[in-house]
Amino acid sequence: MTSLAPRPINYNPPDTSLSVLHHDAHILILSKPSGLLTVPGKPAAHADCLEVRARKKFPTATIVHRLDMDTSGILVMAMTAQAHRHIGLQFERRKTEKTYIARVWGQVAENEGTIVAPIITDWPNRPRQMIDFEKGRHAETKWEVIEREDSATRVKLRPHTGRSHQLRVHMLSLGHPILGDNIYAPDDAFKAAPRLQLHSETLTLHHPDGGERVTFQDPCPF
Repeated sequence: MTSLAPRPINYNPPDTSLSVLHHDAHILILSKPSGLLTVPGKPAAHADCLEVRARKKFPTATIVHRLDMDTSGILVMAMTAQAHRHIGLQFERRKTEKTYIARVWGQVAENEGTIVAPIITDWPNRPRQMIDFEKGRHAETKWEVIEREDSATRVKLRPHTGRSHQLRVHMLSLGHPILGDNIYAPDDAFKAAPRLQLHSETLTLHHPDGGERVTFQDPCPF
């Protein structure tokens, strides 16, 4: 895989109100906008994030998992320590299910498939990740074509694992980088969309109060 140095990242978080999809005594389901960090970054200029915004209204809410800054969509926070443990174990044991919608560069020839390609951090080019079949950690993604456009393809992605940048790296490995990706897409694909065309559309988990299997949805905005 050709290594590309990441493009400079200027953090300008969107000035939008908190989007609450569901709230009860145990969980908080939010729609994260593209361009907003999930948790604070180290620089003071990166203090604004979804976690900080959520805790202004829901002081006990805690982060259980993350979405990349430029990825939008569903994110769950725990309202209690017990709920945090319960949901955290579900992610750890791969009991949750997530689907993403992405628009990728070019025409994907097949209709569906599974990518099994281990991922490791590309340390000289952090935060970039890369595929490494010797030292990488197992990563698996199922994909299927939803729609073919003139120069792009809309796909549904179902990650079985949750490695950093997994979907972005896996689609790149097929030769179809996600449009608007400032880290992995070549210039044509990067400039083909105003933002990263990756959205977390559904999240299925066992509710920490009673264990009922529940699914939450956040319609794709692009």
